[in-house]
Amino acid sequence: MTIIAAPAGQAGQGAKAGRRRWPADIRTLMAGTFLVRAFGFTYPFLPYHLDHLHLNTRTVSCVLAAFGAGWFLGSILCGWLADRIGPRTTLIAAMALASSALPLLAQAKTVPGLLAAAFAAGTIYDAPRPVFTAAIAAAFPEDRDRASLNAWRNFAVNVAAAVAGTAGGLLAGPLGIPALIWANAAACALFALLVWHFMPTAQRESPDTNDPRSAGYQAAFRDPRLWLLLVTSLCALTCAASLFSSMPMLMAEDGLTASDYGWTQTANAGAVLLLSPILNRWLVARSDRPVPMTALLAASSAALGATMGAAGFASTAAGYSAAAALAVPGEIVVFGAAADVLNRISPASSRGLYAGIWGTTLAVAVLLAPTLAGWALTHGGDRLAAVTTFTVGLLGAALAWPLDHLVRRPRHESSG
Repeated sequence: MTIIAAPAGQAGQGAKAGRRRWPADIRTLMAGTFLVRAFGFTYPFLPYHLDHLHLNTRTVSCVLAAFGAGWFLGSILCGWLADRIGPRTTLIAAMALASSALPLLAQAKTVPGLLAAAFAAGTIYDAPRPVFTAAIAAAFPEDRDRASLNAWRNFAVNVAAAVAGTAGGLLAGPLGIPALIWANAAACALFALLVWHFMPTAQRESPDTNDPRSAGYQAAFRDPRLWLLLVTSLCALTCAASLFSSMPMLMAEDGLTASDYGWTQTANAGAVLLLSPILNRWLVARSDRPVPMTALLAASSAALGATMGAAGFASTAAGYSAAAALAVPGEIVVFGAAADVLNRISPASSRGLYAGIWGTTLAVAVLLAPTLAGWALTHGGDRLAAVTTFTVGLLGAALAWPLDHLVRRPRHESSG
């Protein structure tokens, strides 16, 4: 997920570059990203942890909102810091904070303590994403190579998240959710050590003062393409976020347990393993084309709306698992297509910032998805939840059309 209109490489050049050995920072970031996501039990099982503390619905919502607010702020902050102090220092600091904040969240019993710990944990939850995005854009100038690395990164994240859901569902009963959160903290500490030992201190690029878009966050927030990409992605990702935010709510309404939820993640992981190699190769081939992947972004939004909306008609673990598996093609494509558009519009001096701003869509999506699901369940039940999710997916598909128009315009016109 990145952005400047970098020239698309020739197929032969991309293939040749794709056979290069990954740099040390890319290998470290890939391994660390998989590690913290595979042990990323905190957010998926946080609602169950809060339920075990016998908190009322309003308090649970406030704690989850505090986590989402931290995620929103942390995404922008980590992206900005990656541009200013470098990815190595940013990640070490973020993972060190995580190793302290997550145990506090696991042990907190009072509402103020839970709110503060949830906010702190949220700020570092998605810290590797903007840093990794900026590192990929800096290390690989060709669109094909970036698409390939983003595909591998998204594959690692999807598989690791499914591992976390499956393992967490199996271990939550015998170990307890606080122990899982402590394991998440230990994984973050290990990631910090991996970055400190294996990731070199990269020499950062000096901002291009001749680039009118290099003025940082002010220029980014004036970029209409970025705003449209954010809203389009938000619609699609709100549907995708239903998998680990509103789906547990729907399953709880049907009397299903955390273990049942774990099986939905197993189904999701199986589909990821089966479909990722095929779809990733196809996305990499598409990256050679001069046109942005806005049409694919639209298609993925509509597909996610349909598949995750279908969860509203499920009532068994098998039904929810089927919806989780069917959502995988849309999940894979939406991240690849958004990354392609981001790469075409982000200035080299603000890759981390643009990636961090884009990452806020994930934070907002995980807040919006359960909010919409809660409203729908209250006013119309499962069927209204299905219709709402499908409508959001269609809205994202519709917004991709003006986004395509702006991305194809010459830079001086679209930058206003």
